[in-house]
Amino acid sequence: MSAAEGPLVVGVDTSTQSTKALVVDAATGRVVASGQAPHTVSSGAGRESDPRQWWDALGEALGQCGDAAREAAAVSVGGQQHGLVTLDAQGEPVRPALLWNDVRSAPQARRLIDELGGAKAWAERTGSVPSASFTVTKWAWLTEHEPDAARAVKSVRLPHDYLTERLTGEGTTDRGDVSGTGWWASGTEEYDEEILARVGLDPALLPRVVRPGEVAGTVRDGHNLPFAKGTLVAAGTGDNAAAALGLGLRPGVPVMSLGTSGTVYAVSQRRPADPTGTVAGFADARGDWLPLACTLNCTLAVDRVAALLNLDREAVEPGTGVTLLPFLDGERTPNLPHSSGLLHGLRHDTTAGQLLQAAYDGAVHSLLGALDLVLDADADPSAPLLLIGGGARGAAWQQTVRRLSGRPVQIPEARELVALGAAAQAAGLLTGEDAAAVARRWNTAAGPVLDAVERDGATLERITGVLSDAAPLLERDASSR
Repeated sequence: MSAAEGPLVVGVDTSTQSTKALVVDAATGRVVASGQAPHTVSSGAGRESDPRQWWDALGEALGQCGDAAREAAAVSVGGQQHGLVTLDAQGEPVRPALLWNDVRSAPQARRLIDELGGAKAWAERTGSVPSASFTVTKWAWLTEHEPDAARAVKSVRLPHDYLTERLTGEGTTDRGDVSGTGWWASGTEEYDEEILARVGLDPALLPRVVRPGEVAGTVRDGHNLPFAKGTLVAAGTGDNAAAALGLGLRPGVPVMSLGTSGTVYAVSQRRPADPTGTVAGFADARGDWLPLACTLNCTLAVDRVAALLNLDREAVEPGTGVTLLPFLDGERTPNLPHSSGLLHGLRHDTTAGQLLQAAYDGAVHSLLGALDLVLDADADPSAPLLLIGGGARGAAWQQTVRRLSGRPVQIPEARELVALGAAAQAAGLLTGEDAAAVARRWNTAAGPVLDAVERDGATLERITGVLSDAAPLLERDASSR
């Protein structure tokens, strides 16, 4: 490893499936070491993980970074949003964390919307209409279904909060991640005591919200990680806000992230409040806003279809008559939390490759349908769409997004943008810079731009029509579970 030009910082991404750590030169953005370790998610009735796995995985990932991690002057943790981490008086998990893609709380989401004035009131109050992904609905589910566990809870955290607290000994969060809970009022930027009272959650159990650029704490004694005592710890944030930092995102630039879930978002200087619930009005990690739409079914669903067909994920073939709605885990956009996949237009001459392409089309259709709602009205419709996440490197994903969006598509060369964003946040503590400005100095968004192609409006209209016709069937499927 060659000598660094500036101090070293560590950025962490604790995601659904694994924890990743990057050691980054704060002066240049050069990644000098990296590590990754998996954790497991239950595949039963819900989606759960033991938070202690995340800590163990962080230790393993940092161990792979060698001596570089020991030299870090600051660290920050980005993590999967919405997860409900419940801890006892000793800071140990009361039960496994309920993850963002656990949809068992859909009935609680519907009830909370009705009890607190409807969707429009929720959007104006918190910036979002809660779905089964949101933390507030998971807490409501826990109090109903596991009341003994709920009574044992002495602190409530989000996934990134849990790791930050184990590093510092202090309960903190940030505005980007807390804005996805459903119990933080985006207008006042404070916890909403009426919502908390409605779900029976004492605000004293919640972490302090750290301001952008503020130090969350320092690394304490008694851990098994390579950090020195006193190492600065930044606030951290949710994964999408961290990725926005990692790109150095400016207002109005559209992003599509293709991962286990799919998201579209853009930084905005206007506080969002979409009463339809399609767009979540999240805060970003800097002081602006991050209107975002999320689908549950993205690369994982398409890969599952490819596996069922015994095809490589790139083995797509063009086709015009078959439609596949890949709602294999229920869906958030559209809001059908208990739906299943639906295939329409199958004929004798339909090929396996055409079915696979239809899965791609169905996944991208959901994301593009939300993109216009995410962007401000004055956004440039011809601006390149930044394509990130694991799927962004796949040719089939790239071509599907280009064909259905009609936009040029830019593929940033930088990888692990969530961890890079966390690293930029850590670097900002040392330099006093805005974290997004740090990432722009690192030139993280640089990458090839694929020219726009003619938009395939016919396919979009066909999928929209099938979805509209199938909605009653999908709703019946949901109500029968």
